[in-house]
Formats: sequence, structure tokens, C-alpha cells
Amino acid sequence: MREYNVAVLGATGAVGHRLVEQLELSDIPVKSLKLLASPRSAGEKLFFKGEEITVEVAEADSFEGIDLVLASAGGSVSKKFLPEAVKRGAVCVDNTSAFRMDPEVPLVVPEVNADQLQNHKGIIANPNCSTIQMVVALEPIREKFGLNRIVVSTYQAASGAGQTALNEFYQEAQDYLAGEEMQSNIYPTASDKKHYPLAFNLLPQIDVFEEDGYTHEEWKMIHETKKIMLDDMDASELKVTATCVRVPVAIGHGESVYFEINDDKATVHDLQAALTKAPGVVLQDSPSKQVYPQPIEAEGKRDTFVGRVRADSENPGAFHLWVVSDNLLKGAAWNTVQIAEELVKRDLVRVP
Repeated sequence: MREYNVAVLGATGAVGHRLVEQLELSDIPVKSLKLLASPRSAGEKLFFKGEEITVEVAEADSFEGIDLVLASAGGSVSKKFLPEAVKRGAVCVDNTSAFRMDPEVPLVVPEVNADQLQNHKGIIANPNCSTIQMVVALEPIREKFGLNRIVVSTYQAASGAGQTALNEFYQEAQDYLAGEEMQSNIYPTASDKKHYPLAFNLLPQIDVFEEDGYTHEEWKMIHETKKIMLDDMDASELKVTATCVRVPVAIGHGESVYFEINDDKATVHDLQAALTKAPGVVLQDSPSKQVYPQPIEAEGKRDTFVGRVRADSENPGAFHLWVVSDNLLKGAAWNTVQIAEELVKRDLVRVP
């Protein structure tokens, strides 16, 4: 059996730590593991399969002899280093937004479009966390009943903005409860002009606003969904719109999804049956017993949890459901490692 030399780029971040953990739990036969990060994190030590590994500074030559790169160090870092890794023969799975909309780069959720991996040219993109869980929930419905419209409202956890932002959220909560003024320097997005507290608050802005009034996070959900499901980021046959909200939850995104299908005879029971059989989906849907997905229960789990499946009483052929997933696992680290597992399984860990 072939073994692989693997590098994790951005190993010391919230997602990076989980990449190492998920890699250890995966089926990938790892011959060696190199941990890479910025100069400020170099020298930190992490454990992999009982072995202590020292984090190194990422440089172009760091990828010599590497077969597989798992990256989550920010878009600018990925743009700088991943082409260098590919030049040296590595296949890269990138968890940033750097390459997602590149028509030459597959955007992959294994439960939905793993076959796109055969088209890779050295880089595969991991979608946005909020997009991933939605398409995992909707793909089994689309396959069986058709799908023509999606309206999603997200309830996105603090950790989606990174570890530093999560720490700020915790500090805000402590300050509020102590009767002190909350200091906000990151939310809703660090690059924008104003900042507001997330603790005990809701922020209807994730990322910057586009000219049409949508945030870039909303733009990503719209166009990533189309690219993943239809291999065309501008596909007109599927209508998608989104409102993305940051909520004071540490880990675990929730989404309220309205959708319209093509089969006007389909029932709630039919949809539940399709979801029950779907890979990566756990149906938690018993309203009479108050059983439904919750972020606090999804934390630390790889699955996508679906509940509150119901027909829209005003629109025939329309339904609603509620989706929850750990945004740092299925929304990031686990989906990245899952893509790598598929590459290994299909013997695609090679640059064409």
C-alpha cells in the first residue's frame, strides 16, 4: 500500500489543530507529517499518533517531497504557497476561499460531487462552512425530487470568524456579565470600518457588503451552491438566496432552509426517507418529542444533522428544514480530510 508524505499548512489555528486530529483518525496511510505555519507559530509542538512534531515556518521549499497538502492558513497564504506545492508535485486541498470560484479548481463536498475530483489540476477547494452543511442536506432531496429554489437564513457560530474572534466573543461575554464595557475589534468582520459586540447580540453581517446589498458570505453561499450542485456558479436553473447572521454560539452553525422541489407529489415522509438514507446525514426530527438538531449537541461530530422537515402550508411543492453542523469539522477540517481520503481511494494523489 502506498504511503503519503503529508503537510498541514496553518497547523496551529483552530481548523489546523482539527486537521491534524482528523488526519490521525482517517484512513490515509501517512508516511510522514510536516506541520507548517507563520514565523510567530514556529516552534510550537503538536502530537500526531503519539509522536511530537515541531511546527516549521512555511516556505516554498517546505513542500519538497510532499504528496498531499491540507491547507487552512488564510487565502493570501494559500495563493502564495499552494502553486509552489503543486510545482513540486503535491496535491493540495485548500480550506480557504482563495480558489473556490476558479473554474479550473473543483469545489468539492464528497457526499455531493466527489466525481469532480478527477478533474483536479493539483488544487481542490473546500467550500464555505455554511454552504457545505446545506448541500449535504439538500443533495439527497435534489437527486430524488428535483430542486429549483433555495432560500436560506443562517445562524453562524462565533468560531466561523477564527480563533482570535472566538476569544473576543468569550471576553465580551465575561465583560458583559461583570458589568464592564465590551471591547469589540473583530466582529462583524475585521476588515470593515465598524465593529460591534457579538455577545448577547445578533449581527446580520458576515464578511463585507457587496454593491447589491448582499454580504460576501451570502454571495459565496449562492454561487458555491450552484457550482457544487450544477458545476456552474451562475446556473440559472437553480435559484438561491441567502441571509447570513452571526450569532452568540461558540461552535456549530444552524440554518433555516426553505426550498422548492419539482415533484409535486412528494410528501414530508418521502423527504425524511431520502434524508435517512443519505451519507453524512443524521435525521433528528420528532417534534412531538422535541427532537431537533442543536449546535451544542453537534459540536465535535462529523455529521450534518437535519430536522424540522415540514411542508410549506402556503406553497405546494415547497418545504422547510433546519440544518446544524460543527462548522470547524464538517464545515472545515473533516470535509478537507474527507476530500483527501477520496483522493487516496481513487488514486488521484498526483498532479496531472
